[in-house]
Amino acid sequence: MKQVIIIGAGPAGLTAGYELLRQAPGEYEVTIYEESSAIGGISRTVNHRGNRMDIGGHRFFSKDKAVMQWWEDMMPRQGKPSFDDIKLGRPKQLSPGGPDPEETDRVMLVRNRVSRIYYDRKFFDYPVSLKWETIKNMGFATTMEAGFSYLGSTVSKLPEDSLENFYINRFGRKLYSMFFESYTEKLWGRHPSQISADWGAQRVKGLSILAVVKDMFSKLGGSDKKKSGKVETSLIEEFYYPKYGPGQLWETTAKEFEKLGGKIVMNAKVTGIHTNAEDTVESIVIEQNGIAQTVRGDIFISSMPVKDLVAGMNDVPENEARIAAGLPYRDFVTVGLLVDKLELKNQTNIRTLGNIVPDCWIYVQDKGVKLGRIQVFNNWSPYMVQDPEHNVWIGLEYFCTEGDSFWNMSDKDCILFAIKELRKMGVISRVTRVIDGHREKVKKAYPAYFDTYDEIDTLIDYLNKFGNLYCVGRNGQHRYNNMDHSMATSFEAVKNILTGAADKSNIWSVNTEQEYHETATEEAGE
Repeated sequence: MKQVIIIGAGPAGLTAGYELLRQAPGEYEVTIYEESSAIGGISRTVNHRGNRMDIGGHRFFSKDKAVMQWWEDMMPRQGKPSFDDIKLGRPKQLSPGGPDPEETDRVMLVRNRVSRIYYDRKFFDYPVSLKWETIKNMGFATTMEAGFSYLGSTVSKLPEDSLENFYINRFGRKLYSMFFESYTEKLWGRHPSQISADWGAQRVKGLSILAVVKDMFSKLGGSDKKKSGKVETSLIEEFYYPKYGPGQLWETTAKEFEKLGGKIVMNAKVTGIHTNAEDTVESIVIEQNGIAQTVRGDIFISSMPVKDLVAGMNDVPENEARIAAGLPYRDFVTVGLLVDKLELKNQTNIRTLGNIVPDCWIYVQDKGVKLGRIQVFNNWSPYMVQDPEHNVWIGLEYFCTEGDSFWNMSDKDCILFAIKELRKMGVISRVTRVIDGHREKVKKAYPAYFDTYDEIDTLIDYLNKFGNLYCVGRNGQHRYNNMDHSMATSFEAVKNILTGAADKSNIWSVNTEQEYHETATEEAGE
């Protein structure tokens, strides 16, 4: 029986382990080593005194049918209304014979996708829509300026050698400066002019003013985008979501993996990868409770950051070592705040518990605050909040660099800083009761597309020469993948292992081809 070693118990690692044991029972002995004490990686759910935090926010939606079916098999879609839908009498498309979320936990909810931009104390649709409310909020003069700016961008295209030019070509300079420039700089700590256009192609995909116009007219005409399958990224209106957040799906997957005979070792940091002259990985070194141990294997699947993987390997050529060492990441802090109310008014026609704003995410474009995004966990799932009828549980997302002044703040100071920013923005007032607060830090949350990233193909060629090593997932490939893309890399890796295919280009090509972006898959979460 072949020994398979998997590094990381996030979506990519768990998917690979589960699929290997499911598709080839009795052929492999699979062990997953996880550095932390939590399942799910960045897709985990944090339970703080009965209030749950989704780290990063994850919409479960994909046009990859294999991924959708996989999710459905792991956690069936709801067949009865959820708590808030019952209270509000909201209609919901239910799955015949599906579980009742009021009676069972292993269930996917069907949720409304509402995601807006908060700019100058006003809400704008995300992406910006062409309707009267937008014009009113922007003002006639700004709207005309934005319109002519966009028309200018269609006539005179800039070379797409930066993320800034990528956005300007699709939205015009005015809308770029209002709705993309500040947020992007907060996210990456670099101005968009210093960032590769690859990130835009990866995340914005087919989205543009033209896509927004098409979407608007399709709604006016009553066309069914679900039937045509041509919905653009960020234009979806419904998504699935586990009752207790994304971590619940991966905790469930971990249990199913173990039922099949798999083993998960927690708090086990991989510090070394031993290779030989025959371009084979022989073993890894794990450190657990301060004790190092060498573990041998036949096949290795890595979802650990490429930077750390290469740093732990022996005999790496100087150039490849330099490229790996220079790969940048952006780190992440979420502050959870439990409040009695928000000052933001629900001026939509969407009914919510407590009549709070219906947004899942709110993108903060104000340049005067460090805050990048607000999650309203009540709207992801009412079961994420202990008392969703009387309290609002929000997640405030900050992008930073490990070791900087923000990262090094104490929990108390960080929470007070977040409260001060919300008051400055008018999201809460001085009389708002802040009932509880919690901070979570995430290292290497966002693989970044600058510094040595433009040389990553050289590094990929080096890693691919090790026949029994497969790199999967967001950090495993240093690619800003969504969850479904990360899973797809594992599907491809498992396929190669089972068929003995030596060419790994199929694993690395997931979420790189434009056709895949626009017609084969859809955004599944951050």
